[in-house]
Amino acid sequence: MFVQHAKFRPLIRVTAIQQRQQTSAASVNVAETEATESKRVEWDEARPYKAIPKVSLAYFVGNMLPGGKYYKKEFDSIMGDLTKRKGTLYRLPGIMGKDEMLVSNDASHFERVFRVEGPWPERQGSAIVDYHRNKYQKDFYQGVEGLIATQAEVWSKFRSAVNPVMMQPKTVRLYYQKMSNVNKEFIQRIRDIRDSTTFEVPDTFEEEINRWTLESVSVIALDKQLGLINTNRDNPRAKLLFENLTDFFALAADIEIKPSLWRYIPTPGFKKMMRILDNIQEVTVSYVNEALERLEREPSNKPEHEQSVLEKLLKIDKKVATVMAMDMLMAGVDTTTTTFTGVLLCLAQNPEKQAKLREEVLRVLPNKDSDFTEASMKNVPYLRACIKEALRFYPLTSGNIRVTKSDVIIDGYQIPKETAVIMSFLGFNKDDSLYPRSKEYLPERWLRQSKTEATEGKCPVDLKTTNPFSYLPFGFGPRMCVGKRIVEMELELGIARLIRNYNVEYNYSMEKPFKNLLINVPCIPLKFKFTDVEN
Repeated sequence: MFVQHAKFRPLIRVTAIQQRQQTSAASVNVAETEATESKRVEWDEARPYKAIPKVSLAYFVGNMLPGGKYYKKEFDSIMGDLTKRKGTLYRLPGIMGKDEMLVSNDASHFERVFRVEGPWPERQGSAIVDYHRNKYQKDFYQGVEGLIATQAEVWSKFRSAVNPVMMQPKTVRLYYQKMSNVNKEFIQRIRDIRDSTTFEVPDTFEEEINRWTLESVSVIALDKQLGLINTNRDNPRAKLLFENLTDFFALAADIEIKPSLWRYIPTPGFKKMMRILDNIQEVTVSYVNEALERLEREPSNKPEHEQSVLEKLLKIDKKVATVMAMDMLMAGVDTTTTTFTGVLLCLAQNPEKQAKLREEVLRVLPNKDSDFTEASMKNVPYLRACIKEALRFYPLTSGNIRVTKSDVIIDGYQIPKETAVIMSFLGFNKDDSLYPRSKEYLPERWLRQSKTEATEGKCPVDLKTTNPFSYLPFGFGPRMCVGKRIVEMELELGIARLIRNYNVEYNYSMEKPFKNLLINVPCIPLKFKFTDVEN
C-alpha cells in the first residue's frame, strides 16, 4: 500500500490549488471568448447604421430658414415633429461644423447608450463655452476649463479634484443657517411686493425667483451674500452678473442648437456671447479674489469639515476655485429657477397635495421663523417627493447627449463607437406606459410603500415608472450633476420655508408654462397668490 510522505503533502496541496486555478482561469477564458463571439455574431446580424432613417439635409435646412415650418420654432417642437415623421430612432444631418447625430426617443435605448459612455463621458452641446475657455480666453484658463464644456481627460482631472468637496453629504449641512437667512429675506420680499388686496405678486416675479436663486448659489460658490433680494438690489457688479447669466441661456439656445455660422465667422451672436462670458468671468474673479483676501486677512481656525466649499476649493487651487464658482453660477441659477417654478405651479394646482406637504413641514418648522437642522431635514420624504414629481411633470430639459465609446446595438441597428446620440425624452412625462396616471401630479409615486400599506392594499396601483432611465433630471453615471446635493438642499429649504409661510395659488392659464431654450424656462407671468398661513 502506497503511503504519502509528509514532506510531499504541502507540495501536493499547492499543485492541486494551482490546477484548480488553471481550470478556473481556463473556464473564464472560454466564457469570455464565447461572449465575445456571441457579441460579434449579434453585431454581424444587426442592420447597418446607414439603414437608420435619416432627415435629409435639404429638408432640415430648408425648414429652418425664413418661411420654413421650423423657422423660429423651439427645439422641442422641431424634434417632436421629426420624431412623428421618422420614428423613435433617426439620424439628424450634420450642418455648419456639426457632425451627424443619432436621435432616440425611446427610453429602452438610453440604458444601452449610458452603458457604453466610458469612464470619461463626452457630452456635446457646450461648444461656445469651450471656445471661450479653450481659445478666446485660453491665457486666463490655462487648461483649467471646468466641467461644463470639457471632455475626456481634461474633464476627468477637474472632476476628480472637485468631487470630494462638491459631492460629500456633509458639505450640505454647513449651509443650513446661511440658506435659512436667504430664504427669510425671500419670504419678506414676497410680503413686500404682493398686492395688499389680491395678495398676488407682480408678473415680474420670475426676476425675484432668479434673484433668490443667484443669492442662494452665491452663498456657496462665492462664500458671500450679494444682497440681491433686498439690501443691495441695484449693486452694479451683482446686477451685471445677474443680467449676463440670464442672457447666456437666452442666447445659448440659438448658438448651440440651431444652425449658426459662428464656427466660421464672428457673427453678432458670437460676439455678444463672448462679451457675456467675459462679464461672468470678470465678476466671478473679483468675488473670488475678495474672498481670498478676506480669508488671508482673517485666517480661520475652523477644522476642515467646517470649512466652506470655496475655502476647500481654494486649498486645491485658486484657478480651480474660480472656474468651479463660474460653473456653479452658470449651471445653477436658471435651472433652479425653472424647477422651483414648476414645484410652485404643481402645488398651486393641487391644493390637497400642498396641504399634505404643509403638514410635514410644520413638524420641521414649528414656527415660521424656525431654523432648519440636519436632523429635521432627514425626515421630509413628502417634500422630496413633491420636488421629484414636479421635475417629472415639468422637465428641466428635453434630452441628454452622449457619445458612444464602443460599438453598441440599439433597436437592431449597429451603432459604431464615437456616435453622438441625442436621448430625447419628449412626451415621456405624460406617457402612461412609463408613468401610470401620468397626467396627475402624484408625489406618492416616489414614496416607499410601507409594509402596512402593502399588506392592507392601500396603494393598489403601482405608480412608479416602468423605466428608471426615463427620469434622469441630474443625469447619470460619472457625469451626473456635480451640484446635485447642493441644488436639492436649495430647493428643499426654499420650498419648505415658503409653504410654511404661505398658501400658494395660481389663477391664470397654464396651457404652456415653459418655453424651450437650452433648458426650459418660464414663459407665463408668474402672478402667484400668496396668502399667509395663520399659525
